[in-house]
Amino acid sequence: MYLRKLEMKDAPLMLEWMHDDMAVCFLQTDFRSKTIEDCRGFINASCGNNNMHLAVADDEDRYMGTVSLKNITGRSAEFAIAMRSCAMGKGYSKFAMENIIKTGFEELGLSLIYWSVSPDNKRAVRFYDKNGYNKVPSDTLVITGGYSREQIMKYLWYRITREEWKNKARI
Repeated sequence: MYLRKLEMKDAPLMLEWMHDDMAVCFLQTDFRSKTIEDCRGFINASCGNNNMHLAVADDEDRYMGTVSLKNITGRSAEFAIAMRSCAMGKGYSKFAMENIIKTGFEELGLSLIYWSVSPDNKRAVRFYDKNGYNKVPSDTLVITGGYSREQIMKYLWYRITREEWKNKARI
């Protein structure tokens, strides 16, 4: 498995997870209404505008999901991930998350990466907790994604700093 730039050939499989109730039921965006044209537009704009969206691919170069750093500022970015159901539980999420965080700290020079998850998304909460990521009160973060106060309060927030990542990488 590896990360690569999104390609137009990924659009049909991207649309697959967007229309998969299991994959999107806890996400903040209404992905079920997205079209193949929306996927192509997203792919065209996948890097730039303070965002980095990459494909998670298997060893045969099949698209398994998207991992992102969004709202990149000079010091922080928001992490996001969406995987096809067939990729869940097979190590793709862990691999993608570790590698996009590494990219954020080593290549982009970020100091902080944060993300949110619905408290109802027990699978994701277990994943983040099991992998040693820290939940933090939302009022301790500068959240640049244009969220309303109500949205911020509704979700659990996690973060990792560059120093925490360095210490985690040594373990």
